[in-house]
Amino acid sequence: MFQQGFAVTATLEVRDLQTHFFTRAGVVKAVDGVSFTVERGKVLGLVGESGSGKSVTGFSIIGLVDAPGRVVGGSIWFQGKDLARLSEEEMRSLRGNRIAMIFQDPMMTLNPVLRVDTQMIETVQAHEQVDRETARQRARDALGMVGIPSPDERLMSYPHQFSGGMRQRVAIAIALLHRPDLIVADEPTTALDVTIQGQILAEVQKLAATTGTSLIWITHDLSVVAGLADDIAVMYAGRIVEDGPVSQVLDAPLHPYTVGLIGSVPSRNKRGEPLRQIPGMTPSLLKLPAGCAFRSRCERADEACLEHPALFGLREGQRARCFHPHLEEVPA
Repeated sequence: MFQQGFAVTATLEVRDLQTHFFTRAGVVKAVDGVSFTVERGKVLGLVGESGSGKSVTGFSIIGLVDAPGRVVGGSIWFQGKDLARLSEEEMRSLRGNRIAMIFQDPMMTLNPVLRVDTQMIETVQAHEQVDRETARQRARDALGMVGIPSPDERLMSYPHQFSGGMRQRVAIAIALLHRPDLIVADEPTTALDVTIQGQILAEVQKLAATTGTSLIWITHDLSVVAGLADDIAVMYAGRIVEDGPVSQVLDAPLHPYTVGLIGSVPSRNKRGEPLRQIPGMTPSLLKLPAGCAFRSRCERADEACLEHPALFGLREGQRARCFHPHLEEVPA
């Protein structure tokens, strides 16, 4: 199961990942041929509307796709191993240790009937042979790292004694316990106030810079990605429609969908003008239109868009899945 020929700097190599859900109504292609690389110590922002497939991509990487869904194709190379072909036991040894996930809902991480110290100590001892006091100190330090006051006291609390934002900080602390090589973060700061969000973003940036931890940051918030990520991949209808360096993509987007996402950010509208929006609705993944999935919402669409566009390299390091990209925009 060892990878051949990939760069040693890459923590994760996802190639042609396909995750489908087999329902009574038909096959839902939630992830349909997604490929990307996350370099060591780098942050990849995975963005898109709800239902674009970005969260399912994260769950596929960490091996937590439940029936009726399953990974049906592609490869997920991590440290020389294809995660898509590992047994559940092998994945369990990596999950929470070398690979961690921060869920959008912290109660997916926390057990409501166990104290926080019990859960964090068990997490440490599940992967390392350390005594309880050492594990407890690690837990205390992790809580302090995410800005929880009086960490010794809070370790003795139950999850229901925390606010929603505090629970999310505990969940993030648990993900940081082992200083993993890869963290998959699924909108982890949505429930947090701006001050704490900024503190946690700074903490994960420092973690990536000092330990070489790589991050996949799944979000719909372009402002977070702009300040955090090194690279960005924009997803639509189960596919990546544009990717590249974050500053380049946000300053001079190529795909009409990326242009629409950026244009709909409230801060880009003039005072008194109605908010811009992308017309139409995201198509059902059960009944995707022929050709480009975005063509029914795109003002540039023509007959050429009845064919499936490839992910074209249109600028150095920047690709877009489009026959009519915004090449007239010049990168800042």
